[in-house]
Amino acid sequence: MNDITTGLIRHIDETAQKTNTIGKLLLEAGKITPTDAEKIIKLQHQKNLRFGEAALELGMVKLEDIQYALAQQFDYPYLLPGEGNFSPDLVAAYYPYSEQVEALRVLRTQLLLRWFHTGHKSLCLCSAEGKEGVSYHVANLAVVFSQLGEKTLVIDANLRSPKQHSIFNLTNSRLGLSDMLAGRASNAIYKVPSLLDLSLIPAGTIPPNPAELLGRNRFGSLLKDMSEHYDIILIDTPAINIFGDTQNIAAIAGGAVLVVHQDYSRAAQLQKAKIQLLNSGAQIVGAVLNRF
Repeated sequence: MNDITTGLIRHIDETAQKTNTIGKLLLEAGKITPTDAEKIIKLQHQKNLRFGEAALELGMVKLEDIQYALAQQFDYPYLLPGEGNFSPDLVAAYYPYSEQVEALRVLRTQLLLRWFHTGHKSLCLCSAEGKEGVSYHVANLAVVFSQLGEKTLVIDANLRSPKQHSIFNLTNSRLGLSDMLAGRASNAIYKVPSLLDLSLIPAGTIPPNPAELLGRNRFGSLLKDMSEHYDIILIDTPAINIFGDTQNIAAIAGGAVLVVHQDYSRAAQLQKAKIQLLNSGAQIVGAVLNRF
């Protein structure tokens, strides 16, 4: 950082705490130049505006830039499009003010009240036949929980067709859940860069016996151990009507949310999935209608 920029940041810091922080963040992010900042400060004083308001009026930044700076100021982590190289499906990280993410925040509140604040730590999301959006909801719910300050862990227990490693841009060759359950790895927890309080256990090596691995006591022991370190544990699962894995996972987690896709999921198959979940002994915490 050159002397002009350093001096200007110091000047902004001496003007007013909140506007200074916004100006400093915009400078450091490369959204404005020191010359831009001088013009913004001048207009700010002339019209008694906030720094961000003056910057917007001069057309030097976009509303998204101000929102991003405010998010940094208030420790609300989200990313600019392309940052982190995560999947565009991770809308909670890239588009926190979108309709989809507002719906996810409503769902987060319901899950906190109905499940997590009643003493539970683990919850699996499942679907009847697959392609209903389970992986999408697990990943994005994990982001919004972590944005609330909850220490959150995603476990990709879909050992048939895992997706979480792709969503979070981890190479498929990494060790993961299957390796931990088989005793091939003692730890396969990866901190998600750029997102506070969010970690991931990917599926790992695709095993020949996923149902047996997930049905062993080792998975229950793993969840119990993880519950001592995390506030929220969200588990991605395969289609319950096709694979027996999910019944085992739901039984061990204790609770499940059924993801239903609008205009895709069939009533008869949903009823079958409901019966299978109830037979596992898991509590059905609720259902989510996915229309995105």
